[in-house]
Amino acid sequence: MTSPVMSERRTSIIGAFLVALGPVSMALYTPAMPELVHAFSSSESAIKLTLSLYFAGFALSQLVSGTLSDVLGRRPTTMLFMAIYLTGSLMAAFAPSVSVLLAGRLVQGIGASVGMTVARALVRDQFTGTTAARIMNMIGMMLAIGPALSPTLGGIALGLFGWQSIFLLMVGFALIACAAVAVFMAETTVPDRRKGHIGPIFAAYASLLTNGRFLSSTLVMAGAVGALYGQATILPFVLIGKVGLTPTEFGVGMLMQSGFFFAGTVAVRLLMRVMTPAGIVLPGLCFIGVASVLIALASHILDPTFLSVMAPVGLYAFGIAFVMPYMMTAAMEPFPHIAGSASALMGFIQMGAGFVAGIAAAAIGLPLFAFGTVIPAMGLIAILSYVWYRAACARETALAAQPGK
Repeated sequence: MTSPVMSERRTSIIGAFLVALGPVSMALYTPAMPELVHAFSSSESAIKLTLSLYFAGFALSQLVSGTLSDVLGRRPTTMLFMAIYLTGSLMAAFAPSVSVLLAGRLVQGIGASVGMTVARALVRDQFTGTTAARIMNMIGMMLAIGPALSPTLGGIALGLFGWQSIFLLMVGFALIACAAVAVFMAETTVPDRRKGHIGPIFAAYASLLTNGRFLSSTLVMAGAVGALYGQATILPFVLIGKVGLTPTEFGVGMLMQSGFFFAGTVAVRLLMRVMTPAGIVLPGLCFIGVASVLIALASHILDPTFLSVMAPVGLYAFGIAFVMPYMMTAAMEPFPHIAGSASALMGFIQMGAGFVAGIAAAAIGLPLFAFGTVIPAMGLIAILSYVWYRAACARETALAAQPGK
């Protein structure tokens, strides 16, 4: 590997900021969802669709932005998609009707998709091993803290200035991102326009989809992080509609999730001094498993309270902090030549899992029942996928040990 063109610190900061745009744009306005129903004289299902369209645009566009970053380079691709994100934010902020709001959210999702794909590719372009895991820990922190802190900020903005201020905040984020990329982000790959041809694109994704290690580690992340995205579509209606919190109280209450996750990231950084990143994964999955059981029991047996809902959510977030750094690194490590495509497919599967969780919750229709069913199912997916990952690694080791390999 060549020497990194950016320091570990600069890569961490830029990567974390780019990654944060996706979950922030998804969750920032969740406290305003009930108000948007009245503001546009619309239905609850139509406003929920703004999340679904954002998910769809974000998930699908990662496949494009990731491949483009291999073809055109990380910097030009990021600038292009940030311009798209800025356009979507302006459409949503000044939407005269719910149809324009829906279109703006779709465009936002398309633009924000570049953050997640390029951030992970920046790390894989320059670092491996424990260093990569440390950076992924920072990026993972923003990936999970974003949806947790955003409702707090959104609830405050909503209470002070109204729903449009939430989307104007996103306009500001887009402008900051463009400036940061233009001034501080260095190009970390050699653009290769041949990778933009249809044959190499299909070959790249085929090699990823047929690799057991990549798929299994990605599904671990899909179950863990996908649960956070699924919760973002359910918790506003549970905590505001069932528990009785105000939008501002809901936003502040979500700090419990971010606090648990932050505690987990601190614990992981300390544990990395005495343990390998791989050794930290299993305890994290144990936390996720226990939290999943508690969510199922509390939702189906108890009357909902803030603590009965959020304490298991916090424990789940604590476990995610243990799982993220190594599993993201493990999925990307075998594919330095197509890091953008690997990052894109990983993000697509993760966001796709969150999208499916949201659709399942909407189909169930009962927020508390959906919460107690869909989120534990995501935890089970993460645990079973880790069993598959260990088996895939064992097979790779056995094949490598064979004579002539």
